Amino acid sequence: MKTHLLITGATAAALLLSVGNACAQTDTLKKIRESGAITMGVRDASGAMSFTLGPGSYTGFHVEVCERVIADLRKALQIEKISVKYQLVTPQNRIALVQNGTVDIECGTTTNNAARQKDVAFAPTLYVEGVRIAVKAASGIVSAAQFSGKAVAATTGTTSVQLLRKLKREGAGEIAEVLAKDNSEGFLLLESGRVDGFAADGQILATLISKSREPAQYRLLDQVLSVEPIAIMLAKGDPAFKKLVDQSVVSLARSGEAARLYDKWFMQPIPPHNSKVGLPASALTKAAWASPSDKPMEEYEAR
Repeated sequence: MKTHLLITGATAAALLLSVGNACAQTDTLKKIRESGAITMGVRDASGAMSFTLGPGSYTGFHVEVCERVIADLRKALQIEKISVKYQLVTPQNRIALVQNGTVDIECGTTTNNAARQKDVAFAPTLYVEGVRIAVKAASGIVSAAQFSGKAVAATTGTTSVQLLRKLKREGAGEIAEVLAKDNSEGFLLLESGRVDGFAADGQILATLISKSREPAQYRLLDQVLSVEPIAIMLAKGDPAFKKLVDQSVVSLARSGEAARLYDKWFMQPIPPHNSKVGLPASALTKAAWASPSDKPMEEYEAR
C-alpha cells in the first residue's frame, strides 16, 4: 500500500507565509504555483539512482523519490497538476544550476557535505553511499595500497577526485589521476585498460558492472574510501519549500516506501536491460530511514 504525506491547505498557506518579507530568500513554491511546473535536475548515468532511458526520459531511485515529493507538493499547493521539466546536470554544474534557480530540485547523486551546505540545502538522506574502487578481477589488485605507479580514474567534480588525492597524501604512493568527464567515460577507461581502477560511488560502479558485456571481469574493492549521504539538493534560503520536501521525504522513510523503492531499484531487474544491481541496503542506509536527517557527511565520519 502506497503511503504519501498529505498536507492540508492551511499548512501549505502557513509555510508560504513563512517566506514572508525576506526578499533575499527564494520562493520556489510561489514559482511552482504560478507556472504550474517544476524543474528536476537529473543525471544520465548515475547508476540506479538517476539515469536516462532515451531523449527526455529519466528514471531511477532518486528520480522516483522526487516524483513522490512533487505529488505531495501538488496536494499541498492545491493545484491540479505540476508539469515536470527535466534538466540534465553534471558534477561540474549541478550546484550552480540549483543556486541560480534553473533547477528547483536536484535528484541525482549529490553528496551532502559541510562545504556544499554553505551554498545549497539538502533534504533528509534516503541513501548512504560508500565510495569504492572498481578493478578488473584478473588484475590481482585487492587494496588501494597496490595502486602505487598505476592509474585510477575519477569523474571530474565528484568527491572521488579529492579521495584519490587523499590516498596519495596518506601514503598510497604515486597514483596517476585520470579525470573522466562522466561516469560512463570513467568505466570505459577501466574497460579499455587505460586505467587500473575507477573510483566512484559504490552503487554507480555496481550498476555499470551489471550492465557491462562481461560483469564477471570486474570486482569492487572491499575498502570504502568515504561514507557519504546522498540527498536531494535544493536552493538555500527557501525554508517553506525545504519544509514541504523534507516532510515528504520523511514520510517515505517512515512509511516503509523508501525501503520498497530501494528494493525495486537495487535488488530487482531494472531497465533498459533488466539487469540487477544486486546491492542490498547498508546498515547506514537503513539507519537513515529509521532516523531521517539532513546532517552532512562529516557527521557520518565522526560516528
